Amino acid sequence: MIDIHIAAPSRVARLNPVAKLLAIVVLTIPLVLTLDAVSAGVALVIELALFAFAGLGWRQFWRRTWIVWLLAPLTGVTIALYGQASGHIYAEWFVVRISEGSLTLALATMLRVLAIALPSVVLFATVDPTDLADGLAQVLRLPARFVLGGLAGLRMVGLFVDDWRALELARRSRGVADRGRIRRFLGMAFALLVLSIRRGTKLAVAMEARGFGAPGPRTWARESRFGLAEWLLVLLGAAIAAVAVTAAVLTGSWNFILGPS
Repeated sequence: MIDIHIAAPSRVARLNPVAKLLAIVVLTIPLVLTLDAVSAGVALVIELALFAFAGLGWRQFWRRTWIVWLLAPLTGVTIALYGQASGHIYAEWFVVRISEGSLTLALATMLRVLAIALPSVVLFATVDPTDLADGLAQVLRLPARFVLGGLAGLRMVGLFVDDWRALELARRSRGVADRGRIRRFLGMAFALLVLSIRRGTKLAVAMEARGFGAPGPRTWARESRFGLAEWLLVLLGAAIAAVAVTAAVLTGSWNFILGPS
């Protein structure tokens, strides 16, 4: 007898997507307003400790966030080489100038990218687009026409990969995909654009014919609940931001980017 066990989604994965969106907003705004390594580093350490409760296995976590871990150091390297120079100059060649200030700025930028991008990817990895649309319309009271149009467009994004694969196979079957990679890429991108516009037009007409654009209030098949657990997630995001900002202020590294230069 084979025992099949399906892991139940975590409590965080079952939370209202609007709560995840609000938690990311209250966490991100303070980190955007400053550019220092302390606030971003403190926030990143706390986030890494909490990611285990987000409902993603470690394999899923690395598969979804590897691009963030790759791009964040590249951003730091760019700032280190071409950022505003200050303090001691370590190396200088043509337009490249590595200084004490540029290295500090590079570290702060890299940590800030990680602290902002990682929770966004992790929290929204378990979000269903339909649940998000329900929350936006019922909790945040956004216009139903806008929400349903966005949901339909988001559902179509998943078809792009299949369309690209079909175009590639069709070109190979005709023997026109063996050389000229750049020309082939541009041609396939244009074909995919035309196909997407045609599909979007048909989808818009079909939705209008079914009354999705009708004025007035509308009903929803599923109720979007926003309770105590959702508020706790939002407060957790605010608490992480508060701890990070407090640490930066106490250490004297707080660097308000909108202040006087």
